[in-house]
Amino acid sequence: MGWFRRSSRFIFEASRSYKSSTVIPKNPNPLPISRTNLHIFSHKSNSKIPQFSKPIFQNPYLQNGVKYHSKSPFRDGANRFYYVDRNQIHHFKPRGYNRLVENPRKVFAVVLICFGVVITLYVGNLETVPYTKRTRFVLLSRTLEQELGETEFKKIKAQFEGKILPPLHPESIRVQSISNDLINAVQKGLRKEQVWRDINSLPGSVLLPNHYENETLRMLNDDHNRMGDEKKRDSGGVDKWHKEDEVLDDQWVLQSQKKGREKGVKSQTSHLEGLKWEVIVVDEPEINAFCLPGGKIVVFTGLLEHFLADAEVATIIGHEVGHAVARHSAEQTSKDLWLTILQLILIQFFMPHIVNTMSNLFLRLPFSRRMEMEADYIGLLLLASAGFDPRVAPQVYEKLGEVAGESALQDYIATHPSGMKRAQVLSQAKVMEEALSIYREAQSGQGVEGFL
Repeated sequence: MGWFRRSSRFIFEASRSYKSSTVIPKNPNPLPISRTNLHIFSHKSNSKIPQFSKPIFQNPYLQNGVKYHSKSPFRDGANRFYYVDRNQIHHFKPRGYNRLVENPRKVFAVVLICFGVVITLYVGNLETVPYTKRTRFVLLSRTLEQELGETEFKKIKAQFEGKILPPLHPESIRVQSISNDLINAVQKGLRKEQVWRDINSLPGSVLLPNHYENETLRMLNDDHNRMGDEKKRDSGGVDKWHKEDEVLDDQWVLQSQKKGREKGVKSQTSHLEGLKWEVIVVDEPEINAFCLPGGKIVVFTGLLEHFLADAEVATIIGHEVGHAVARHSAEQTSKDLWLTILQLILIQFFMPHIVNTMSNLFLRLPFSRRMEMEADYIGLLLLASAGFDPRVAPQVYEKLGEVAGESALQDYIATHPSGMKRAQVLSQAKVMEEALSIYREAQSGQGVEGFL
């Protein structure tokens, strides 16, 4: 106990001697200070408080109105700046984004780098659609696209397990045979041994009379007149259909092809190389068929019940394969990304439901309908190259519209154009002339290569 008292007294005397020997300069250098202890400081240079008992980050020499540099050990060397206003309130200068904005050079550098990255990303992912030569931006790689198609195909087979017809079923054999002809047409359309340029460049010996081309228009006009008379009777003699509402021109295709030829662009077809094509038939009453990325074709028996002829089935399958040729699924994914970003920006200024409605009506749906027409064009060429009469295609789309119970509003508020409009476009478009020429070549046993 006596040792403890002597030790305490010794420590107290040592501290007094240390305090009395400490000399504080009149104009010392500023000491570090932290924001947490900024309010604890002394304005008196001759303070009687022992130095070791003061807060560790106290700065007793702070001068009002002068900017000091402060480094806090708790911030691992981060620099902070503050100043004192006339009300003796200490303000820290902003840092982070605000500090960056204060430097125009840094702002310009950041904007320039971001702009360069965006341009590089955009230009590096531009592709050209076969036949139409339309240039578009596709962010999804073909490898990832095929993997997604494989994954979705496995889900479909698991979903319809027990309803997939065996390979030796008559309907499976029929669909397999039609699909193989179309797949061979795809390969033929990609070959460059004989580049497809113009229907007038074909040998004249295989050309048929001119009325052969007009037969499709005559058949479609007769069907249209017949349907118009039926609509008049159903509506009390009032014709609700107008020609200008039914016919779409293909000027955008012709202009796109012209620009592609002038620029010398090459169609993107690498995603069609080395595909493992697979075809299944699902025993379901749904009137549908589709082709997943990677060459996975799915056909439902409901479609086979309504379309009995092979050429009719080939028309629909060719259309779905046309989507795969044009990589529409990957393009749709890229478009959705940009549209989502645009919607997020517009939502800041408009009501969310207004933004969603307007973007769907004026951006998503028109783009989807254009892709459908593009798949119709490519599918028509594949249909003819496979040896099927392309004049059947307009009748198939017209029939498909009747089965689905479509109306004229289908052309404005749906993802697909109406069957009537698709029939009118294909029958009057220049692509029908090309398809008929390819069909005549296929019938003669030769075939046209490189038409995609």
